[in-house]
Amino acid sequence: MSEIPSHPLSQALGTPSAEFDTPDSFDGASGLLFEQAMAQTRMAVCLSDPTLPDHPIVFCNRAFERLTGYSADEVVGRNCRFLQGARTDQEQVAKIRQAIRDEEVIVVEIRNYRKDGSSFWNALHLGPIYDAEGKLKYFFGSQWDVSDIHLAKSEERHAKAMAREVSHRLKNVFAVIGAIVNITGRSMGARDVARKVNDRVQALGRSYEPTLDDAFFGTMEIGQAVRSVLKPYDPEGERFVFNGNGLRTEPNAISAIGLTLHELATNAIKYGALSNDVGTVAVEWLHEEDKHGRNSVILTWTERGGPEVSAPPDGSTGTGFDISESLLRHSRGVIERHWDREGLRVEIALPIGRASAGGGR
Repeated sequence: MSEIPSHPLSQALGTPSAEFDTPDSFDGASGLLFEQAMAQTRMAVCLSDPTLPDHPIVFCNRAFERLTGYSADEVVGRNCRFLQGARTDQEQVAKIRQAIRDEEVIVVEIRNYRKDGSSFWNALHLGPIYDAEGKLKYFFGSQWDVSDIHLAKSEERHAKAMAREVSHRLKNVFAVIGAIVNITGRSMGARDVARKVNDRVQALGRSYEPTLDDAFFGTMEIGQAVRSVLKPYDPEGERFVFNGNGLRTEPNAISAIGLTLHELATNAIKYGALSNDVGTVAVEWLHEEDKHGRNSVILTWTERGGPEVSAPPDGSTGTGFDISESLLRHSRGVIERHWDREGLRVEIALPIGRASAGGGR
């Protein structure tokens, strides 16, 4: 092929080899626009010519040079396989080859290698370019380094694996605690006390169990904990109405909320809306300022359809609520109970940081 004249692209984008023709479509006004676009974009771009032997690269921009460490002189005239290495997934390579044979657009993530031997994850977008007559002229390839995304995904997978292991061990811990409580209760002739203690221990376990998988965020989702704690009290799923979203809070708050809900559900079975066949309980959680102007999780418990009340029933407060209030105080939270005629209404307020309020209203 004849030697090509110097072109502005060679100055702004990288120099095509003298063995290859400058793409005709780069001439004139369209060439100037292409030149400006390629000079300004941060995305690595190259063109290959499928009409030449071994499908060589005939153009690359400066971003491609920066990404790979190769100069245009070292790139032009070579098949793009020179970016492959020992850990390049050959299944992805086969997909690329098939797309070229079928003249299809494809997007793949593939491990490539720079000139210095270091690897990077390349989000490769490859597609055909046709001339005015519909004849295949070039293949366009854009490359984007997504190594940081792969690293983040890898760290997330590791964190989730660790969380699952912690979850497994935590279940074992709660099981051992339960066994110790039961044995101690039998030996001391206090089976009823042991059962009540064990119920509270298991309620704590249920509040943590569904949220440990994403504990690497440093916060836990309230809704998952609420549903998990209350599920044993409504196996048919007909007595509780939940109203909330993906609001998250600290693990300490989850402990206080979980144990308080257990006490409220137990109380509702004995005296309130769950003591008959028609009563319901609405549980709502949201993020807003509390009465003291603090950024807080506000959780409300509203019973309807149970026996009419005007004052706390005998035995409806006691050790369980004392424990809950102690946990809430430890987290700077407060609980207010109102015995409305229609049923018990409870409001729990727990101060949280702004960072924990993702998904709140």
